[in-house]
Amino acid sequence: MRAFEMSRRIFLAVIFVAGAVPLSAQELDIAGAYHRSYDYERTEDFSNAIRVLAPVHQAYPEGYTVNLRIGWLHYLSKNYANALEHYQVAMRVAPYALEPKLGYLLPLLAQERYGDAEAIAYQIVSTDHYSYYGNLRLAFALRMQGKLDQAVQVATKMLTAYPTDTLYLTELALAEVAQGNLESARRHFGDVLVLDPENPTAKAYLSAAEGTPSG
Repeated sequence: MRAFEMSRRIFLAVIFVAGAVPLSAQELDIAGAYHRSYDYERTEDFSNAIRVLAPVHQAYPEGYTVNLRIGWLHYLSKNYANALEHYQVAMRVAPYALEPKLGYLLPLLAQERYGDAEAIAYQIVSTDHYSYYGNLRLAFALRMQGKLDQAVQVATKMLTAYPTDTLYLTELALAEVAQGNLESARRHFGDVLVLDPENPTAKAYLSAAEGTPSG
């Protein structure tokens, strides 16, 4: 029963399946607030996307979903301190959930707090060894700190699961460039261009390596 009640509190009337159960007037107001918020997000009006959720957040200041949502919107608005605050609430409410940790990484990386991001990313991958975005953000944080061997190991591990993934191929190649392993980097950037012929990072690197314009 305790586990059920905890799940109920986390879910807490902020995600609805139309027609599944009759909704109260309050629940309809919450659903409408979310719908308006998504509409504003689609037009990149992030301030109003946050504003319409204010009554929901006021009613449920410890609500998991509303804090996760507002954290994301603050990140899109480049209000990184506010984003971190809301993601922290979501992590506190659902300490075993991975999605708030994945979200938390975004403002950390945007603020170039690579050591903090590395620590959170390792928490994620210790639970989900092949977490796609957890490992991708971990590899980036490691590379930006000059921990190149570790960055290569993470990218290589993930490429065993996603051999044609251009983001991981690019991350691997960039780490190899920083290592001075230029032949391998050229090979991996070449693989990227086979899969994504207009990839700007691969085109720029290979053009520079060949001494030709990338345009």
